[in-house]
Amino acid sequence: MSTPEIELDRPSVEPSTDPPQRSRPHSFRPLILRLHFYAGVFVAPFILIAAVTGGLYAAAPTIEKFVYSDILAVDDGGAPLQLTKQAAFAQTAFPNLQITGMRPAATARESTRVYFADPSAGAEKQRAVFVDPYTGEILGNEAVWFGYLPLSTWLDGLHRHLQLGEPGRIYSELAASWLWVVALGGLYLWWAKRRRDKLRPSERAPSKRATSLKWHSSVGMWVLLGLVFLSATGITWSTYAGANVKELRTEMGWERPSLDTTLGGEHAGHGADPSVAAPTVPIDYDQVVATADRAGVELPFEITLPAEPGQGIGVAEIDKSFRSTTDAVALSPTTLAVTSKIDYARDYSFVAKLADWGIRLHMGFMFGLLNQLLLLAIAIGLLTVIVRGYLMWWQRRPTRGSAWAVGRPPQRGGIRRMSPIAAVLTVGAAVAIGWFLPLLGWSLLAFVVVDAAIAGVKRARTTPATAPPAKY
Repeated sequence: MSTPEIELDRPSVEPSTDPPQRSRPHSFRPLILRLHFYAGVFVAPFILIAAVTGGLYAAAPTIEKFVYSDILAVDDGGAPLQLTKQAAFAQTAFPNLQITGMRPAATARESTRVYFADPSAGAEKQRAVFVDPYTGEILGNEAVWFGYLPLSTWLDGLHRHLQLGEPGRIYSELAASWLWVVALGGLYLWWAKRRRDKLRPSERAPSKRATSLKWHSSVGMWVLLGLVFLSATGITWSTYAGANVKELRTEMGWERPSLDTTLGGEHAGHGADPSVAAPTVPIDYDQVVATADRAGVELPFEITLPAEPGQGIGVAEIDKSFRSTTDAVALSPTTLAVTSKIDYARDYSFVAKLADWGIRLHMGFMFGLLNQLLLLAIAIGLLTVIVRGYLMWWQRRPTRGSAWAVGRPPQRGGIRRMSPIAAVLTVGAAVAIGWFLPLLGWSLLAFVVVDAAIAGVKRARTTPATAPPAKY
């Protein structure tokens, strides 16, 4: 009687026949991975600061409602005083200053702002006097910058140039120029990893670094569109890249139209300093509001008095939640006849409208509190991505050796492993983008030079002293 054979399951000990994992000649992954790493380590601090300051600035309109509630909000008192009388009450607070404009109350619970030219307020600033439209009481005054209250003005300066003036704008331009590169590079790496995981699924428990990577990439995908949008709109305000954007828009006819306030059709006097006093001209503000309303310019808007003889009165719509237009008219100071008009639907090109809407979305004005909360969520998401990125860098450090060791960068030589055509196209694209975005181009060149220098030093240290000289 024969004993039945019992087969036992055993783990296979046969050597793997799979070829070693290598990048395909045309793969962009090694290059993008190394670029993503360098940008994440060295540029992320600038992006981090921009995210924090931008999140604060986005919340400024809501914060200001509480900070300046004593001068912005009033009780509904029925029929308001005539705007001319409100301006007269404001004049009593600063009898030696000249009125330059007004922002009439747009709702029954808002105060009226009367603007004065005040050299003591600072460059490009005016003195805004806040008047109760029902009693004429002076609620207070603030130095404003193009209508923005001090809190918004300060946070705007912090976000744009860290309160360092024009030189500080380099930080924000560097952040805006690299943000879209980091975001789209992360998208490519996320897609490449998902594709690789489908082909070779792993049954091992995820490591701490794998968990950090999952958070890093998942949150990055959620805020990806927002990051690219903020990068594109932020670049339009920058110093060097912004000049190229402006030149492109001029060449293509994509500029925002300017209101012609010159009487007689000439274009002199545009862009007058708001702190310059207007000539003494008796203005019937109530008739100005009525004429502007008939012309299709709706509250809230600001009235700007002529800064010099031969100029008209400008009336332009200002930002309001869920408003998509910025219509404006110019009026004759004597007859209040409409001398010029900007019809948003007719006079703005499609690209100019997109640019205008993008700027207002970037600033948190387009959809009010909803817009501000969305920007705040993107800022928090970006902070999460950056912190997780640095955590991965730390978790990748060697476990032996110096206590100050950090994670090694991904393997270099990504361009050398590409096909010649892909390499030429990549370098050409980098040069073109670097020309249009100068700070990105110069910083990228600095990365390449420093990386090449480090590689040269390492090769010199590892080359045996007895090795024959290299032949070229």
